Amino acid sequence: MKNKNIKKNASLAKHLIISLFIIFLLSSITLTAKNIQAFLSYATFSSPDNGPYIETYLSVVGNSVVFKKNANDKYQGTIEISMIFRQGEKIINFDKYELLSPEIDDTTDINFNFIDQQRISLSNGSYEFEIRIADLNTEAKPFITLEPVLIDYPPDKVTVSGIELIESYKKTLNPSILSKSGYDFIPYVYNYYPEKVNKLTFYSEIYNTEKVLGNAQKFLVSFYIGTIGTNKPLTGYVKSKKEDTKTVKFLFNEFDISKLPSGNYNLVIEVRDRGNNLIGLNKLFFQRSNPNVKLNLEDIISINLESSFAARITSKDTLLDYIYSLTPISSEQEKVFVFNQLKLADLKMMQKYFYSFWLKRNELNPEQAWLNYLGEVNKVNFAYSTQIRKGYDTDRGRVYLKYGPPNSISESYNEPATYPYEIWHYYVLLNSQRNKKFVFYAKDIVTNDFFLIHSDAVGELSNYRWQQILYGRVDPGFNIDDGVQEDPWGGKSKDYFDNPR
Repeated sequence: MKNKNIKKNASLAKHLIISLFIIFLLSSITLTAKNIQAFLSYATFSSPDNGPYIETYLSVVGNSVVFKKNANDKYQGTIEISMIFRQGEKIINFDKYELLSPEIDDTTDINFNFIDQQRISLSNGSYEFEIRIADLNTEAKPFITLEPVLIDYPPDKVTVSGIELIESYKKTLNPSILSKSGYDFIPYVYNYYPEKVNKLTFYSEIYNTEKVLGNAQKFLVSFYIGTIGTNKPLTGYVKSKKEDTKTVKFLFNEFDISKLPSGNYNLVIEVRDRGNNLIGLNKLFFQRSNPNVKLNLEDIISINLESSFAARITSKDTLLDYIYSLTPISSEQEKVFVFNQLKLADLKMMQKYFYSFWLKRNELNPEQAWLNYLGEVNKVNFAYSTQIRKGYDTDRGRVYLKYGPPNSISESYNEPATYPYEIWHYYVLLNSQRNKKFVFYAKDIVTNDFFLIHSDAVGELSNYRWQQILYGRVDPGFNIDDGVQEDPWGGKSKDYFDNPR
């Protein structure tokens, strides 16, 4: 176990000025007003000499930090960071240090983030990763968040490391913690790519091909961008190359995403042997915002409806309802097309869109894919419909259809100090996020209209003050700067969230 308590200067932030366009993140710590605002991502790797380790990438928003004059008569922020890795009640490893912001002359216009990167050794296993962040120039309490981490690098199997997203890079002149495979990498801490960012650059490593496949053998590495839910590579976003077996194979590449539509995607790395058998795989979820790229209308018009199941749906109202029910599993591009164009289209165009939607997701049997989904739609319509909305149009219905049934639901409808609420827990989401929760609440149980107020899943509404919304039933006033508070008498929301049943 190591214990460090030293100061680290974020001088590399001088080369990293990031505009504040952050929306959704891999793992995020987001606070508002007088609290620190920071964003965390990480990747795991394994060294042939020293074994597995986790690499953490932390970005702190400069204008959320309190700056004070230092001995150089400059303004500087000081952040205390603690990282703890537990297995059960046992602390396996930890790190504690102070992160210093760049020095500045004036605090009236702070428009930069500063970055911190760390490497911490961990053996194979599952861990609870706790990170605490405190602004030492304020009296505010530290912010604490937890994240499950899996380290899995068996010595007798081909494995693919975590995937590090790259902001920028240059050839290594003086090796440092930023150096890998002859380059210095500045990490791209967010998994959200706005319209102005047109390159997705990444780094990963492949282990044990020589041990498993033999010396001087060939294997195939493929990497591609695929849409969440379809598990298919997107045309134009697939690369592959043959490689010679090695103890460690470095993979450093990029995609031009200037024409990639808005949506949720996976960056996938596959390793296959000479027989085309899949022997290694890893993937990373990311989001793209690119509103100027529209759905290709010609692709829909060219669809052949003859003998298709969609041609048998001849009621325009029924078909429109079916199409609206697809919203929870639609891409952003598809949603824009449906709500801006399709509702005014004729029956044939609607049929072609509906058929093309399912043909993309299951070329061999699109009708069965639709019927399977329709069964789930019927379930949520029965369980979650309200007087004014069908179940698929409610928050609970959307989450159910998008991610499937939760592994557990904690229901609490009669606590003395809170509105009725439910906390849904998923072991694993479709995009490989682990241990994620969704908090829904209703002003009254009679209407059956529960709204999502918080989730720790990427791409979902995140509100660290969700408990105060629940307590609004008896205490409508609260301080926006307050942190997460303990449950009042008879309250169980924090316990249900931290310890799902």
